[in-house]
Amino acid sequence: MINRRTFSKAVGLGTGAAAVSLAGLQTNAAATTATTALDEPGGGPTPAVPSITPGTHTEFGTLKHVKAGVLDIGYAEVGPQHGPVVVLLHGWPYDIHSFVDVAPLLADLGYRVLVPYLRGHGSTRFLSRHTPRTAEQSAIALDIIAFMDALKIEKAVLAGFDWGSRTADIIAALWPERVKSLVSTSGYLITDRKMQLEPAAAGVEHNWWYQWYFATDRGVKAMENVDERIALCRYVWTLVSPNWNFSDATFARTADAFRNPDYAAIVLYNYRWRISLIDGDRRYDRYEKQLAAQPSIGVPTVTLDAALDPFTAPGDGSGYRSHFTGPYLHRTIANIGHNLPQEAPTVFAQAVVDADRL
Repeated sequence: MINRRTFSKAVGLGTGAAAVSLAGLQTNAAATTATTALDEPGGGPTPAVPSITPGTHTEFGTLKHVKAGVLDIGYAEVGPQHGPVVVLLHGWPYDIHSFVDVAPLLADLGYRVLVPYLRGHGSTRFLSRHTPRTAEQSAIALDIIAFMDALKIEKAVLAGFDWGSRTADIIAALWPERVKSLVSTSGYLITDRKMQLEPAAAGVEHNWWYQWYFATDRGVKAMENVDERIALCRYVWTLVSPNWNFSDATFARTADAFRNPDYAAIVLYNYRWRISLIDGDRRYDRYEKQLAAQPSIGVPTVTLDAALDPFTAPGDGSGYRSHFTGPYLHRTIANIGHNLPQEAPTVFAQAVVDADRL
C-alpha cells in the first residue's frame, strides 16, 4: 500500500479525488468504449488501446524463470521478443494476475511485456536458504534491476501499483538510465522511514490497520498460517476496491501466490521495517540513505490515482507533483479502487502507451 505519511500530508490539499478527463481520455473506467490516446509531440496520435471488459483474460501462458541476484524469479512474458520492453510490477496483496488483461493489450501493440513475481510471491524463490528474508524497499528495487540485467534489458518502461509503484519509483530515482518512462499508480511512493515515525491523521491510521496488526504477535501468527493470511488478504481486497465485484476464481488465482514459503516473512518484514520496528540489512543502508532524501524523478511519467481507493489522497495528485521533474501527466480514474490495472486494464495500458510517448 502507499506511504501513510505522504497521504496524511496531502489530506489538507483538497476535499476529494475528482475524476478528470485529460486530452480526451475517458477516465470513467467502468465504460466499455475505447480510450482515446494523447497526441504525440511529433504530431501523430499515439495508438489507442482497444477497450476490453476487465476479466477478459484469466491466465498467462507457461511462466518462465531466470536467476537474478539472490533470486530465481518467476515471470510471465507476452509479446514479441524484440519489441520495446515494459516491466509490470504488482503490489500487496496481489500478484502478476493484476496485469492479466493489461499484458496482452500491450503485446498486441508490439511491446515485449514482462511481469515478474516479487520476492516472496508466487514461483519466485531465494537461491540460498542462507539469504536473509528481508524486504527493504531498495532490496525489492535491486531485485528488478537484477531481473533486467539477467534478461539483458538495458532500459524499459516501468509500470506498477502499490509495492510495484514504489519499486518503479525507486529505480527511476536512483537508476534513471534504466527507465525509459514510468507509470506510477498513487504517485510518489518512496518511503521515508523517519517520517513514518510521526503520527498521521486518525482516518489515515485507520486505513493502515493491517500494518499495526502485523506489528503484533497476533498478526504474525495470522500471517504465518496460510489459511488465515489468505482470508486476511481477501478481506483487504474488499476494503480497498469497494466497486470491484471479483469472483472466487479471480481471487483464488492470485491467492496461490500467497502460498510461497517466504511470503509471510517478506510481507511482515516490509511492513515492520517501514515503521522502524526492525533494522534493515546493512548492505542496503547506502540506498536507503539516498531514498530518505526523497529524490526527485526526472523520467517521463504518468501518475494515476484510483478515486475509490481509500489510500488515494485528496488533491488530484498535487500532494506529490513536485517530486516529478520531467515530462508529466496525471489522471484520476473514477469508480476504480486500489487494484487499478486489474479493475481498469484499458486505462492502465493506455497510460503505459502514453508514458512511452512523452
